[in-house]
Amino acid sequence: MNVFLTIAGIEPEAGGPSRSVPCLAHHLALMGAEVRLKSIGNDAVCKDNLSYGLDLYMFDRSFMGRMNAIDRMVRDLTAEVCEQAGRSVVHDQGIWLMNNHAAVAAARKSGTPLIISPRGMLEPWSMNNNALKKKVAWQLYQRCDLESSSLIHVTSQQEADNVQKLCRKPVAIIPNGVDVPVWRERDSSSSGRKTILFLSRIHPKKGLLNLVSAWQKIKKTGWKIVIAGPDESNHRQEVEEAIREAELQEYFEFTGPVDDVAKWDLYFQSDLFVLPTYSENFGIVVAEALACGVPVITTTGTPWKSLHTHKCGWWVDVGVQSLADALASALACPDSERRDMGVRGREMVESSYGWSKIAGEMLSAYEWVLHGGSPPPCVRIY
Repeated sequence: MNVFLTIAGIEPEAGGPSRSVPCLAHHLALMGAEVRLKSIGNDAVCKDNLSYGLDLYMFDRSFMGRMNAIDRMVRDLTAEVCEQAGRSVVHDQGIWLMNNHAAVAAARKSGTPLIISPRGMLEPWSMNNNALKKKVAWQLYQRCDLESSSLIHVTSQQEADNVQKLCRKPVAIIPNGVDVPVWRERDSSSSGRKTILFLSRIHPKKGLLNLVSAWQKIKKTGWKIVIAGPDESNHRQEVEEAIREAELQEYFEFTGPVDDVAKWDLYFQSDLFVLPTYSENFGIVVAEALACGVPVITTTGTPWKSLHTHKCGWWVDVGVQSLADALASALACPDSERRDMGVRGREMVESSYGWSKIAGEMLSAYEWVLHGGSPPPCVRIY
């Protein structure tokens, strides 16, 4: 089978899919698929020792430069899927952007089965962000693009429910995978304080202003909050201003963007992970923190109800008071109880989110759209 994965960008600062999609490509290739990942990219992406084919379409930062890169990508994609007709699928990541529309056009022109992963872009919070632009795009092309797909891939039942309100197509519910790291004993903070980690894009959607307000309510001595990740839309300045106004500077530390090595170090140096987000279709950082044995606080804007059912964290309503209550509860736990929660979280990730399991489910979905028959367990037909 030939799998063509298409995505807008795989630079680390592009968010969760920039990491999960290359991992998916790698594990699909390990299971015998011929995989090509096509991305609008830059020279910062490592292309050495890959188990799959990677095509990066470089461009200058002008609008016309980007459009030229998209045109080159879609011409190559069309030619390659036509050459492999009947043995290929196109799996596009995201919606709305011109590279997404172009990938759909290439699949349609060649008659190749198309899978679309909205990557959270059909969630209510995302749909209400720049709502007018999206309403126009929905009517112009996006509804038609989704309707032309053979299958829509989502990462949770919550995302599936939201997709089905807009587009009644078969849905594959397959979460992102996690490469579970080798276990390390927790590193103690050199400052002697325990660490709460936030690791994600610094973006209004992530709820950092709620975190500042919640921390103002409890201000627990002996703890600090580390905020790691790239700034978007200059939101870091807004968060820092809120911290100063609340006179909480001694509790907060910003690291800026972190690479993969530093990321795992941060997880293993932390005692608690927090993602106070308004909306996530999955939230790969939650799974990564759990894989490192770190209990997690996140919101019902994510699909992580299993934090509650597996007793490895707190899954609370979006908002300041519910977040403050969860933080107070977590910080009041004895160290031994938080460690036990972390062990349960790691066991859950190992059993449910290992990449070999996830890649196998994805391959079964691809086989179904190519050859038909009874849908695999991961596919729902509404």
